[in-house]
Amino acid sequence: MNIKIETERLFLRPFEMADDKDLYEMDSNPKVHIYLGNNPVKSIEQVRESIKKVLQQYSDFGVGRLAIIKKDTGEHVGWAGLKYEQVLRKEFDYYDLGYRLKERFWGHGYATEAAIASRDYGFKDLKLKEIGAAADVDHIASNTILKKIGMQPSGTFTFEGELCNWYTLKNPHL
Repeated sequence: MNIKIETERLFLRPFEMADDKDLYEMDSNPKVHIYLGNNPVKSIEQVRESIKKVLQQYSDFGVGRLAIIKKDTGEHVGWAGLKYEQVLRKEFDYYDLGYRLKERFWGHGYATEAAIASRDYGFKDLKLKEIGAAADVDHIASNTILKKIGMQPSGTFTFEGELCNWYTLKNPHL
C-alpha cells in the first residue's frame, strides 16, 4: 500500500515489520489496554503477527491502520486509521476509524489530529459512504475525540461483555 498522509505535526504511513519494537512498547503497557479487554501483549512475536494481519488487510481491502510518526522528531507515536471491521459488530461489517497511542503521547492532541486525517482520507480519497467507530462507554478521552471529529452517537452495543458507544458519520462529499 503506497499511502502517506501528512498533517501539521504527523505523518501516517503503512506499517512495516520494523515497527515491531515501537508497537510492542505501546501494546505491552497495561494502561493502554484498560478499555481494550485488559489483555496487553506479552511477546514481540504477538506484535509481529498483528503487523502481518494489518499488511494482509492492506492487500485484501486496500485499507488498514497506519503508523503515526511525529514529523519533528521521527518518533513512533502509535497508530490510527481505517480498517474494514468484520468482528466488532456481529450484525454487519463496516469501515472502522480507530487510534491507539503510546502513553507518553496521550493528551497532546495527536489522536484527534490523526483521526481527522483518517476520516478525511476515508471520505475524500476512498469515497467511503460511511465510517463507523466504537469506544468503551467509560473511555472518556476516546469518546471525546470521536465527538470532536464529528462522529455522531448512534446507540450502544456490547462486545465481549463491555458496553460500547457506537458512532457513525456519512460522507458529506457524496
